[in-house]
Amino acid sequence: MAEHEEGFVLTTVDSIMNSIRRSVGAKTVDIAAPVVNWARKSALWPMTFGLACCAIEMIATGAGRFDIDRFGAGVFRPSPRQSDLIIIAGTVTLKMGPVVRRVYDQMPEPKWAIAMGACASTGGPFDSYSTMQGVDRCIPVDVYIPGCPPRPEALLYGLMRLQDIIMREAPSAYIFDSDGAVHRQRQFEDEQAALTA
Repeated sequence: MAEHEEGFVLTTVDSIMNSIRRSVGAKTVDIAAPVVNWARKSALWPMTFGLACCAIEMIATGAGRFDIDRFGAGVFRPSPRQSDLIIIAGTVTLKMGPVVRRVYDQMPEPKWAIAMGACASTGGPFDSYSTMQGVDRCIPVDVYIPGCPPRPEALLYGLMRLQDIIMREAPSAYIFDSDGAVHRQRQFEDEQAALTA
């Protein structure tokens, strides 16, 4: 029996299954990478996390004039367990930081994050004792959208940049082991090829 790093005891069968998933399963998923990534980028389900004035612009993006649904992201989810993208829109205080982290941890893999506005990206004009100077201090952020507040067009542009990131990801980075651990590698396919060459 093998000892897992968190203390779980893995049987030989679990070790063999994990090995098969990493070798055969990863190669199979990588062959279908363009189709898998296209499906992921075309069906993003964002979770709204509006904390301040940027939330009004995020709401306007879902309206008919800007129509975020053209990008497959029009289904705003009320629960983190149903979403794969979190849009942090507004000022994050130090008290709110652990809540943001808890909500982010409740999202299933694969998951992405957008920091919308100057306050979510860098703390904005609020350089005070109570304001977190960027949401990237508590969760990993994939796309930063500048502005105070950014226009709905800026959110759509940030969403298109996130779709570009998703198309470059290797789907085999999200291979689940039998003990529930996720081995997520935030490297892109072209970077992996450069590392192996």
